[in-house]
Amino acid sequence: MTKMRLFMTMTLLTVLLTIRAQSVVSGVVTDRQTGRALSHVSVTAEGSNAHTVTNEEGRFVLKTPEMPKYVQLSHISYKTRRQSLTAGNTENLRIMMVGNTIELGEVIVSIDDPLSIVKAAIERIEKNYPNRPELVRCFYRETARRGSRFISVAEAVTDMYKSSYSRGPEWDAVAILKGRRLMSMKARDTLGVKIQGGPVLPLMVDVAKNREYVLSEHELNNCTFHLKAPVKIDDRLQYVVSMEPNMITLFPLMYGTLYIDQETLAFTRAELQLDVRDWGRASDYMLVHKPLGLRFRPRELTVTVVYETDAQGITRMSYVRNEMQFNCDWKRRLFASPFTTVSEMVVTDRQFKGDEVKRPRGRNSFGIKDRFYDKVEYFDDPDFWEDYNIIEPTESLENAIGKLKKKVRKQ
Repeated sequence: MTKMRLFMTMTLLTVLLTIRAQSVVSGVVTDRQTGRALSHVSVTAEGSNAHTVTNEEGRFVLKTPEMPKYVQLSHISYKTRRQSLTAGNTENLRIMMVGNTIELGEVIVSIDDPLSIVKAAIERIEKNYPNRPELVRCFYRETARRGSRFISVAEAVTDMYKSSYSRGPEWDAVAILKGRRLMSMKARDTLGVKIQGGPVLPLMVDVAKNREYVLSEHELNNCTFHLKAPVKIDDRLQYVVSMEPNMITLFPLMYGTLYIDQETLAFTRAELQLDVRDWGRASDYMLVHKPLGLRFRPRELTVTVVYETDAQGITRMSYVRNEMQFNCDWKRRLFASPFTTVSEMVVTDRQFKGDEVKRPRGRNSFGIKDRFYDKVEYFDDPDFWEDYNIIEPTESLENAIGKLKKKVRKQ
């Protein structure tokens, strides 16, 4: 009987270890010509839905149930790279990407009016983007710095529900599966300011779905558009349309660059920046709440939204980055302190799609008015993320997390 129990126990452990067995692909992505590390490169394991992006230092780690034969890397203005993998040689890779040059002979622009290109792309949104609900797994990170010093870090694995693109973002939702936070306890760091963003940020800035964000009639009528030199994304030619406000309106407008696939007219990338010439209106846009007597002066808000197109020609949002810079301090002080917040979201896996997918509800679901810090707790666990795919922290962020952990332990 004892031998039988031992055999069953060992068999069970073997099964559990097999279930949790994982293939890890990691490395650094650089520019072949300059050697410069490439950040925000899309990295996908072929044959699975596993996906991530490189960090600011060009590093990535991708976890998959089985070892893929290839990983595919794509980045704006670079040739798409398929990196073959062999057993025992999947970690600490050094992958170089080659710039994508465009010969004038292959550039054909049939529409001279850039605004017409944008409007044509808007009309094709329901054809180019999912027409059924989808549930995707995401990793979210937000950091705040006072000067160059990190004062808070919050991270979460989320499920994001995206309804059909024939519906607006109010039908979408985010649910936190696992999260953690670290925060400086210094009084001068905890200003009590609440700004726009959080894990619902991808719902707000999806320009193809939330057309009120940047593609409303109000925005289009008050901006000037210019057609710039084309670029390639995923080896496909893109219209590059710049937009800038031509007046100061009651609400601050965005300016920046839209990338539109020349063949399908799908929006594939947006690089946007808030017009902060009117500090008061820009503050109203960026702030949700601030304590009475606190000075807030916006300096910059930038948003990058990246989409990817699958083999069936359906385009989906895959990465979002939001950065805010502002000065903030109490009126009684002579000098204001510079603050920077950065929020990033990457879709790491595509879970389910179809009409049977349900919108997440309950206390784990996240609304636009909820605070991220009210939803997650402090955890100090080296294996906290387990099998989840995340955006690798930079060395500076890893050091900052270590320092914040030490301060929390002392309290």
